[in-house]
Amino acid sequence: MELVHEFTLQAHLGETLMPGAGPLGMRAVVSVTGGSAHGERINGSVVGAGADWAVIGPDGYSRLDVRVQVRTDDGAVLYIAYTGLLEMNEAVQRALAGAETSFDDQYFRTTPVIETGDARYAWVNTTLFVGRGRMLTDGVEYEVYRIT
Repeated sequence: MELVHEFTLQAHLGETLMPGAGPLGMRAVVSVTGGSAHGERINGSVVGAGADWAVIGPDGYSRLDVRVQVRTDDGAVLYIAYTGLLEMNEAVQRALAGAETSFDDQYFRTTPVIETGDARYAWVNTTLFVGRGRMLTDGVEYEVYRIT
């Protein structure tokens, strides 16, 4: 088994809504306002509705629940949904105030599932992916890997 870099996804983040503390932790809904995907086989723009319905637990980790779409440069639409964990450490707290992090500054891992009806990208429907993330000044960046 190997990890092969498939694409890098940058997501621009917008408004954060805070419904407040619930039974699982503090809920935060963060809108995704745009972005891009760049790789050898997947290149395009983040389009349409998207958000992260995260829960920040008492253990200091945010449980991610993200859904976005990428329209590829050749016109296909890929639906990308992922869950994951983001360690809400000091580096992340600084990033929320406008700084960036490196991939090693926090534990930030995802498990993307990609779907499409476009035959040119049918391979994504039967491929497992994992990702690692970092904070940007206006969003997040993920390196997404295909598991072979």
